[in-house]
Amino acid sequence: MARTLRTGEDVLRWRRLRLKHFLSRTIQRVPFYASYADGELGNLPIVDKAILLANFERFNTMGTTLEEVRAVLDSGEERLGKLIVGQSTGTSGNRGVFVISDVERFTWLGVMLAKTLPDIPWVRHKVALALPGYNQLYASAEETRRLAIRFFDLSLGVESWRDELLAYAPDTIVAPPKVLRTLAEAGGLQPRNVFSGAEVLDPLDRAIIEAGFGERVREIYMATEGLFGVACSHGVLHLAEDVVAFEWEPSPGSSGLFTPLVTDFTRSTQIMARYRMNDLLKLSSVPCACGSPLQAVACIEGRRDDIFLLRSEGPLVMVTPDVIRNAVVDADRRIQDFRVIQMGYDLIELSLTADLAPQIGEVVAANLRRALCEAGAADIEIRLKSGITIPMDRKLRRVQRQCRPELT
Repeated sequence: MARTLRTGEDVLRWRRLRLKHFLSRTIQRVPFYASYADGELGNLPIVDKAILLANFERFNTMGTTLEEVRAVLDSGEERLGKLIVGQSTGTSGNRGVFVISDVERFTWLGVMLAKTLPDIPWVRHKVALALPGYNQLYASAEETRRLAIRFFDLSLGVESWRDELLAYAPDTIVAPPKVLRTLAEAGGLQPRNVFSGAEVLDPLDRAIIEAGFGERVREIYMATEGLFGVACSHGVLHLAEDVVAFEWEPSPGSSGLFTPLVTDFTRSTQIMARYRMNDLLKLSSVPCACGSPLQAVACIEGRRDDIFLLRSEGPLVMVTPDVIRNAVVDADRRIQDFRVIQMGYDLIELSLTADLAPQIGEVVAANLRRALCEAGAADIEIRLKSGITIPMDRKLRRVQRQCRPELT
């Protein structure tokens, strides 16, 4: 569908048409929205993961309960009657889960292939998926007979299957940035299509991946809640406005970052309407050279719950992940990896790679302290650590807040 949308007005017209059908017919088939009958998107309640999980059976047309879905997943299966079930790859006990129909599964597949491998009607591809988990969404792609797909389990570690990957010689790789970086640095692969997913693509990683593979990295913005964007051939991430309606909430502590509220108007089994994501995005105001009218994203800066809450002379101040990241990487061009973790309201742990001299750490800490002071934080202790471990069993978060409570 995106190919037929040539202007911004085309996108708005398509969105209005699809939302009208979604709001007047689809959404009223689930109990949670039974009392919302005026057909206005803005009058629906904003929901999040906690609300969805607490009312799971009221958000889907089959009355399927969360307990039923988790029981199927715990048994190693992915089907519950006629429904396909799945869950997020997160390691917390509060994983997101979903239920979809076969029709929705192939709709997702069509959108994904059109945005990532548009030449698939004429060119057969060998795809390597290096991901924390495999489900029916990916398996459906194999039914096209235009793809050879092989799954490489991240939980086993890259070294356990790297030789097999080299022998497979894929022309397309889909993996988190940390894995793409590891493979690019090791050498031996020559993919034509490189897709980053499951984690934020940091410019530090992008530079190393593109230098190692000699190809542009294209970001896939996808979560348990749906497919939200794919980068074009120029490497610019475009939102999937042909299948999802986006609304934007300004981020606390920032004038340039936004959290998306998503409404997927292709879904008819489990409704996802005005669902608040946990992401922080910076939208681009510059038209992309590819000519797409779909909204371009300057960058995904991190997670909403990784906004730092720090001591000040008054109330706690909020500092967004982009401020922290920029303070670190701008301090010295030799920095190629780092971790900044908020341990308390006045305590931050800063980790740099072991190959950097101690004095570089002092310079970085001073630059970070200066940035925090400019943001209004006061009397913040920064503890320096040398050495970084790359987690393969969970998402990489370079800027992370372990100090709670959550933002409201």
